[in-house]
Amino acid sequence: MKKLLVVVDMQRDFVTGSLGTEEARAIVPRVRELVAAAEEVVFTADTHGENYLETQEGRRLPVPHCIAGTEGWEILPEVYRAGAKIFEKPSFGSEALASYVKEGGYGEIVFCGVCTDICVVSNALLVKAALPEAEVRVVSSACAGTTPARHCAALETMRSCQVTVV
Repeated sequence: MKKLLVVVDMQRDFVTGSLGTEEARAIVPRVRELVAAAEEVVFTADTHGENYLETQEGRRLPVPHCIAGTEGWEILPEVYRAGAKIFEKPSFGSEALASYVKEGGYGEIVFCGVCTDICVVSNALLVKAALPEAEVRVVSSACAGTTPARHCAALETMRSCQVTVV
């Protein structure tokens, strides 16, 4: 069975930058372990333009972050695997990731990263919808939400949708 690790939005702005949290910084060693052990890994990258504050997301979350080409947009070098595919996404979920997983015939897809309650849950559910018989897993100890309570709520939502939380 083909297995894939998906590392969601482990970018500087979400870990140490404008939207960084203590919880996000705390998961870096665990994410690094998962990446090192994975046979195949891909990354997602939240990607916004200079007009971010003019977008719907920017009006609702007026904190510029992950602006393409900036230091905050970069995936943390301590978790990135050289040569790994990166799915840039202008919003929470990546339809391109879901298509890639479906076309690749993966039987198990494992997720980690940030933010559990926004981008991790969005991508895990997109992949589960694309491959309903695949085993979709989320490593809770390698995820961080916008708050600890929202992290837990997102894990429960994913469990309800038959995503395995480990």
